[in-house]
Amino acid sequence: MKRRVYIETFGCQMNVADSERAATGLRASGYDLCDSADDADVVLLNTCSVREKAERKVYTRIGEIRAAQTGKASPLVGVMGCVAQLEGDSIFEHAPSVNMVIGTRATDRISSLIERAREGERKVIDLDERGENDAWDVSPVERHSPHVAFIPIIEGCNKFCSFCIVPYSRGRERSRPANEIVAETRKLQSLGYKEIHLIGQNVNSYRPRVEDGLEGFPGATPFCRLLRAVAATGMPRIKFTTSFPRDFHPDIVTAIEENPNLCDWIHLPVQSGSDRVLKLMRRGHKRSDYLERIARIKSSSRRLALTSDIIVGFPGETDDDFRQTLELVEQCEYDSLYIFKYSRRAGTPAANFDDNVSEREKTNRFLELEKVQRRTQDNIYRSYVGRTLSVLAEKQSSRSESDLSGHSTCHKVVNFAGDRSLEGEIVEVLVTGAKTNSLYGKLIDRAAVV
Repeated sequence: MKRRVYIETFGCQMNVADSERAATGLRASGYDLCDSADDADVVLLNTCSVREKAERKVYTRIGEIRAAQTGKASPLVGVMGCVAQLEGDSIFEHAPSVNMVIGTRATDRISSLIERAREGERKVIDLDERGENDAWDVSPVERHSPHVAFIPIIEGCNKFCSFCIVPYSRGRERSRPANEIVAETRKLQSLGYKEIHLIGQNVNSYRPRVEDGLEGFPGATPFCRLLRAVAATGMPRIKFTTSFPRDFHPDIVTAIEENPNLCDWIHLPVQSGSDRVLKLMRRGHKRSDYLERIARIKSSSRRLALTSDIIVGFPGETDDDFRQTLELVEQCEYDSLYIFKYSRRAGTPAANFDDNVSEREKTNRFLELEKVQRRTQDNIYRSYVGRTLSVLAEKQSSRSESDLSGHSTCHKVVNFAGDRSLEGEIVEVLVTGAKTNSLYGKLIDRAAVV
């Protein structure tokens, strides 16, 4: 009987992609994947460490898994991902019931680590670097969606923003060869996928050692050339995230304008509207630099949806600093905004700063910024009423069995009446209503898919 493995994923798209790769390797090694920790012989928690609360959640989850095993044979438990990479063997001290600690670059070695634990090794740990020949292949069976696929193009980060743990948990930037990315795109298209997301901690830092596959494609940077190369495959819809302002070249917008299958959405995290706070954050860009990039995006011949991230209550942030952030948000007119209250993250430079903004003030700033953003966002979403959008029907709506849900090319959630036979198709939807974070519409016709 095959051993069963359950993988539970926390955090970002990169973690989702890592879990997909881990599942692919495990199944190839003779394991079965199951949908519940209760049915598993091995439980793997793929962890996120961006916020301290996420890390604490992992230890809570370990306790829940062990508590649920009363009267049953206990599964092997492994902590993988960013928390594993950062905390290392101290995890065994915090959670003695953990059997394996698997770092961010050990994805392709998981099956051998499980075997070591099964053979009786008490504390199995692997925090080593990724092998030069490690596979990036993901089986369609393990993809999170049969219609949308994530393609990691770069992992790690070299920016070392003072608040961010990623350079320590994910390591330095390492780009995949362009020919691998193009080949994976073609394969996914042959399997019927309609949309891909090129993902990484900072996609526009993409710098392959050898630019195989990019010959003949123009572009100001390797990432711009990669966008054009991937677009040339004919994949119907291509999105990318996340971008870093300092590396965001205006030629990215030009590439989008030239290729209809490069989607109408850019995520460009600013974090603060104050130059003083941006310097404390070690972001490497000023407010004026960021606004120059926004001006290029807003002047595009296509209407590009714009989203961003903001941290409020960063150590040393004054009322005036926060007012500058409010003004920037009003000026940029984001389609949506991810707002975070600053929380100290051990191991980052900012952890040594005086966290002198009270929790109450952080909450007040969060709510005030949310109110400003909501007003802009409501206006933007209402402006779509009466317009027709191209929508990839992805799944049945969670709120109505008679509705389908999907994303537009501008990355907005769109719900519309339709039966499940349309799942996986790109359809035209006339928007008839707007809610806070989604649109509702009426199916017009099926779009032609190239």
